[in-house]
Amino acid sequence: MPKAPEPVQPPPDIDPRRLALVATATRNMVLILDGSGRIEWVNQAFEQDTGHTLEGVRGQPPETILTGPDTCAATIDTIRRHISRGEAFEEDLLQYTAQGTPLWVHTYCVPVGKPEGVEPGFVVVQTNISDRKNGERGLRIAASVFDRSHDAIIITDHNNQIIDVNPAFSKITGYSRAEVLGLNPSILSSGRHSPEYYRSMWQTIERDDHWRGEVWNRRKNGEEFIELLSISRVHLQEPGRYYHVASFTDITALKNHAKELDRAANYDNLTGLPNRQLLEERLRNACNHADRQHHSLSVCYLDIDGFKGLNDEHGQDTGNEVLRTIADRLSRTVRSGDTLARMGGDEFVLLIRSDECDLVYQRILSAVNTPIAIGEDTNITLTASLGITLYPDDNTDAEALIRHADQAMYAAKEKGRNQYQVFDPGEDANRRLRREQLTDITRALENEEFELHFQPQVRMADCEIIGFEALIRWRHPQRGLIPPGEFLPVLENSHLEIPLGQWVMKEAIHQMNRWREAGKNLAVCINVNSAHLIDRRFVDYLSGYLQNHPEVCPSQITLEVLETTALEDTKRASNVLSRCRDMGLQVALDDFGTGFSSLTYLRTLPVDVIKIDKSFILNMLNSDSDRAIVESVIFMAQRFNRVVLAEGVENMEIADALRDMGCNQVQGFGIARPMPANDVLPWLAQWQKSVREKRLNQR
Repeated sequence: MPKAPEPVQPPPDIDPRRLALVATATRNMVLILDGSGRIEWVNQAFEQDTGHTLEGVRGQPPETILTGPDTCAATIDTIRRHISRGEAFEEDLLQYTAQGTPLWVHTYCVPVGKPEGVEPGFVVVQTNISDRKNGERGLRIAASVFDRSHDAIIITDHNNQIIDVNPAFSKITGYSRAEVLGLNPSILSSGRHSPEYYRSMWQTIERDDHWRGEVWNRRKNGEEFIELLSISRVHLQEPGRYYHVASFTDITALKNHAKELDRAANYDNLTGLPNRQLLEERLRNACNHADRQHHSLSVCYLDIDGFKGLNDEHGQDTGNEVLRTIADRLSRTVRSGDTLARMGGDEFVLLIRSDECDLVYQRILSAVNTPIAIGEDTNITLTASLGITLYPDDNTDAEALIRHADQAMYAAKEKGRNQYQVFDPGEDANRRLRREQLTDITRALENEEFELHFQPQVRMADCEIIGFEALIRWRHPQRGLIPPGEFLPVLENSHLEIPLGQWVMKEAIHQMNRWREAGKNLAVCINVNSAHLIDRRFVDYLSGYLQNHPEVCPSQITLEVLETTALEDTKRASNVLSRCRDMGLQVALDDFGTGFSSLTYLRTLPVDVIKIDKSFILNMLNSDSDRAIVESVIFMAQRFNRVVLAEGVENMEIADALRDMGCNQVQGFGIARPMPANDVLPWLAQWQKSVREKRLNQR
């Protein structure tokens, strides 16, 4: 225990009042306590550091105002014992300011009294040591991170000699700490990287004080591994003094797993050839390279003639062996830089980087029709049909190039077996015009030039508005408002079909929310084209959007699908529409009667509403045939418990006739033309007013 210092009397030539000024001028906190340990006086430094004023603390024990939730209770008890015994003491203590901020202080307390010629009490001097304590804590944390990190850490000096490594380093490399101290990290080198690689790495460190990349190294047992390495140069205050801190993670297993995933995603299991996904990626790259080098590409789509019969006669195992044999032969017909891919079944695609390919095409066909042994005494001879499209003559995207080559392959089959056919892309002027139109539409989508107009749909029973069909318009900066018939056909089979469809869906639902905020819950019908509906991301995109907007009521959304769209792939369309209905959405089959529909489709497709095409409605009063079709559709809809809606109602005479036939709902110019979103609520109010007045007059 510290011994109380002997009382020191000021030299006779120094005024004690001048010495008292020290307590006021010092940056240390000074407190004077009475004999019971209560505060009599504090200096300005105490007030500044703690936020407490002398008036606010006078007469209180320090622990009642300076302690907080993390102050050590045992230290407070020790201080109290020293005070009660009148003893000097020194302690480090966590105090709190008036604002509740923690503050570490070193507290030195000495008793005073009669020997000094004053009343008994204590003089307390406190020094702010928060920075030191925080520094110590930081060092402890850093040491813990160093020891417990799962990443290997190496510290080297400015000569790149190892001065420390952590346990994870030993676990990953097999070297103990003692084995590597003083050595250069190059002991781990695998020899895979060239001197230029390491020179580039150190040049980056010299320039940026940091480098990050992948490095192949070798463990103590000789096993190679790949690591993700990060090196930082840490400068000290002394000129020219620095250390290197390197950390790395063993990513060998991750890389191997990535290779397995890449192979599963990009290669065919049977032949080991690239699959369609990898082919399209390589084809896109090859097109870009051909553009830069002004070269041509041949995309060749090959189908083995009569392969199904081979499978049926000799079995799938034999068929698979034949496919592997043909894949091996075709691989030898292409050069380095070309690509051979299997599309599935007995179909292959070859990507050939050459301007003169006629001989190559013949070699491809010959590779297939060379006899193949399928047993000890059995040989078979196959032929193939080859479709070819040339880039940039066929200046389109990768997916379309493959599709065009496929089309040419079918043309080759029509010519006879063992033939090839080159795709004719048509007139250049038409292709250029379509590309320009697609570019304009892309720009319009980016510049938000599209807008939705809404046409009301009326329930015949009570003339109530049951919803609005969302119809896209293009407000062109020069040409004004463009109807959909002038730009939607351009989008068919283009990369813009899905983005524009997604925009329509989001904008329509967003408009629903705006009407709901205005006090009107209005249903909206959204047209979905074939490419958008069949897209594998359609349901997930729609589901994710609805989950992110829980305020949207799915039952107020109707997806309108063209009958011809639904019948292109009935099974796929039925699956997608069923999932949409499971989410609570309604489904309408649009333009019903224009396709090759049947009772089977009406029974199996998961739809809620049947929309009769306006081509039958417009002439139904003058054409017995059209009227019969309308009556038949209404009758079928009723029998299958479907709502039926008639489009193209131009006047009330047609509406009255449809009502008499049992039609549930109508829409058309006779009700209202499609209108901008801002006009919907005023129009709706006027319509509802007219309906009320009509009902009053009928009474």
